[in-house]
Amino acid sequence: MRFGPFLMIAVLLLILWAGGFLMFHVASGLIHLLLLFAVISFVAHFFMGSRSAV
Repeated sequence: MRFGPFLMIAVLLLILWAGGFLMFHVASGLIHLLLLFAVISFVAHFFMGSRSAV
């Protein structure tokens, strides 16, 4: 399976969100924004599909 840039960004942001959620409760607003961006990237990956340059 080939990972596109949107999927890699979504996975990275989800990991950052999970780490931040478990470790830092002070910046909860920023952490939830990271989750929102991760979900948007994940959805954009599936809507755009895998495009390859020819």
